Amino acid sequence: METANVIVTRRGAERARAGHLWIYRSDIDEAPDALAPGALVSVVDSRRAPLGTALYSTTSQIAARVVSREVGLTREEYLEQLQERLSTAFARRAVVAPLSEESDAQRLVFSEADGVPGIIADRYNDLVVLQLLMQGTARADVREVVVRVLREHFGERALTVWERPDARIRELEQLAELENDGLLFTTATEERAPAQTMFHINGLAFRYDAAAGQKTGAFLDQRLNYAAAARHVAASGKTGRALDVCTYQGGFALHLAQVCAGVTGVDQSRAALETADWNLSLNPQLGNRVDWIEADAFELLRAFDDAHNKPSEKNPTLPMDIATGFDAIVLDPPAFAKSKRAVEGAMRGYKELNLRALRLLNPGGTLVTNSCSHHVALEDFTATVAAAAADAGRRVQMLEVRAAAPDHPEVLTLPETRYLKCLICRVE
Repeated sequence: METANVIVTRRGAERARAGHLWIYRSDIDEAPDALAPGALVSVVDSRRAPLGTALYSTTSQIAARVVSREVGLTREEYLEQLQERLSTAFARRAVVAPLSEESDAQRLVFSEADGVPGIIADRYNDLVVLQLLMQGTARADVREVVVRVLREHFGERALTVWERPDARIRELEQLAELENDGLLFTTATEERAPAQTMFHINGLAFRYDAAAGQKTGAFLDQRLNYAAAARHVAASGKTGRALDVCTYQGGFALHLAQVCAGVTGVDQSRAALETADWNLSLNPQLGNRVDWIEADAFELLRAFDDAHNKPSEKNPTLPMDIATGFDAIVLDPPAFAKSKRAVEGAMRGYKELNLRALRLLNPGGTLVTNSCSHHVALEDFTATVAAAAADAGRRVQMLEVRAAAPDHPEVLTLPETRYLKCLICRVE
């Protein structure tokens, strides 16, 4: 069956020729009225010059995502291509993020960055969690291909595959409800397939529950940044008390507890903190060096700042005495800018958090500050931290600029794949 043509504007064509894979709805000049959700379409410019084949969405503002530079790809050809690209992605992970006893979790597939738009898969020991994020990928034939390639990759090892959709995207793409609670495959012999497992990051143990958590689970993209933060704090010689703001499930906090006398993790989600505390219990070697505070990050840092820098204004409601400040602070908030319109407000939020943190850090202390929004450029984020340093009157040395772990690859022609920015700084 011949694929329908979608004609894009000059701007959309230029972006596609430059290697971008997204065709926005505003870039479409002409498209058939009766395109089915998830249909394969041929993308062409106004002169009918071919730009590629894409999966079409009837609801998203990203109307099509290019899956091949060839036009006229059939569904069968797309599935063959998908199988090849998944196999390549899995093989690449064995090189850039090899598994070991110390680290047995990794991102197996990262959507456009691996040439398979709309597909993400994370591995936690013997569990794989799959997200199918588009009308064209949330289908039985794609699930069958993914499971088949996973089984070939895992061989005789234990394997359970769960599909866990992103609720917001499922609503946006108007995807059908999952069957069988999202269980796609298991080698388990017991009555119920396992939904929980224990995995390791840098030698620390973590719990994973496929029935809970944010997105596909733990933030594996920060895996190497966790270790780098602990390494820099240890090298600083300032290893007293540390603060991990927006700790989620305790990734930075547990790593800092290996080198610091005490660590406090802060998050406004009680469920996240319960998981963080469970993770702490899996690592008895950390002793009682970590505690948790359920609070809004902005409100708590503001109160800490006032208590630390205005000691005459006592606040008896504070959960801890912070007169001595902190030797290390991690800021790892959720994406403040989920759209271009939200960037201005996001920058204000980043500046506020960094300003408060800088005012709380002891001389020679370490600031680890993060942004996970692809709408916020590294240069802009760095400038915002610099502005906070100027307002705080602190001299801040950049020790290292980091990004996501290599199993979350960046593609030069897809700036959206460079979403995570991690700055590690020394504060005088």
